[in-house]
Amino acid sequence: MVRANLPARIGVAGAVNAMKQQDDNQAAAPDWATAALVLADGQIFWGRGVGATTQAVGEVCFNTSMTGYQEILTDPSYAGQIITFTFPHIGNVGTNDEDLEALSPAARGLVLRADITQPSSHRALGHLDAWLVKHDLPGICGVDTRRLTHLIRDGGAPSGVICHRRDGNFDVPGLGKIARAWPGLEGMDLAAEVTCRENYTWDETQWQLGKGHGRLGQAKYHVVAMDFGIKRNILRCLASALCRVTVVPASATAEEILALKPDGIFLSNGPGDPAATGAYAVATIRGLIEAGKPIFGICLGHQILALALGATTEKMHRGHRGANQPVKDLATGKVEITSQNHGFVVLRESLPPGVVETHTSLFDGSVEGIRVDGKPIFSVQYHPEASPGPQDSHYLFQRFIALLAA
Repeated sequence: MVRANLPARIGVAGAVNAMKQQDDNQAAAPDWATAALVLADGQIFWGRGVGATTQAVGEVCFNTSMTGYQEILTDPSYAGQIITFTFPHIGNVGTNDEDLEALSPAARGLVLRADITQPSSHRALGHLDAWLVKHDLPGICGVDTRRLTHLIRDGGAPSGVICHRRDGNFDVPGLGKIARAWPGLEGMDLAAEVTCRENYTWDETQWQLGKGHGRLGQAKYHVVAMDFGIKRNILRCLASALCRVTVVPASATAEEILALKPDGIFLSNGPGDPAATGAYAVATIRGLIEAGKPIFGICLGHQILALALGATTEKMHRGHRGANQPVKDLATGKVEITSQNHGFVVLRESLPPGVVETHTSLFDGSVEGIRVDGKPIFSVQYHPEASPGPQDSHYLFQRFIALLAA
């Protein structure tokens, strides 16, 4: 049994209680601490290390999903971020080779309330702690994640450093300096880091119990997907809808994409500032719009599409990250529970004439979807592939297929 090395004399609950009773901002680590999360404002969260014995800097965010930690950690949209899991039982289904959204995790670290749970799933091939070590990903457990989540909710997502050292010796001033020096996600083009380097095709379909992933037989449509940090289950959803998918790098031009003779274009999710990625992607998308091809965008793809149409985006206070985000379809009045992961948003007042808001967040009223009048173009801010998350929004893939068929 692989476990974080919490001593029996204190345990996770004891560690959390100890942290509540002490001054978290003290420079000297408690004798039981083998990991620290140091924020740019000097706040320190002590805990016990899990995963790789290393350190990483990034934006500290939180995710409220109750399932799918492996999919979350391998979602390229989390590049540059340290994820705080609000759900306490992380590790209970172990890890496997079927739930990966990318070959390796894009997140920089993770923060947990409790020790990594022992796997109890028939699909588990390994323990989460061993998987983290394999991918050089540091983590900290024993943290009062409720307190940290409140801090992020009220003050915005801070920069921070997570450091795992078995000897418990931490250069707290040095870690704080690293956290303060990190520039943050605003203005950062991370899509260029996680995108593919050359074109490739995809034919793997969605997972089924007892069968695993299937393979696409006869395709009816050809879709070109711009990879800003695309998740595998998005590609599986397209393949399951009888689409042969060609994935192209984020830097692909409109001419290169149209030369592949697609029936439609998919604009993927991804990390970073849409305005920074849009410096090169907006021109491409404008060329695709002029070509009249059906276009479907999600997440970062939704934001860059909005930029190409003349709208603007801005950094959110804390973002939306979780699988329980309520969104209202303004055309039908239906409320969908959606999976989301984004820290930027399209500004409603910037939408130009002819671009219609289709979906709205019931959390904060932000724009969650748009369409273009008279053109087969639409996008949503959330993740309809549901990996992890509810399947309320799977219909959007069928809406895209209907546009391809038309």
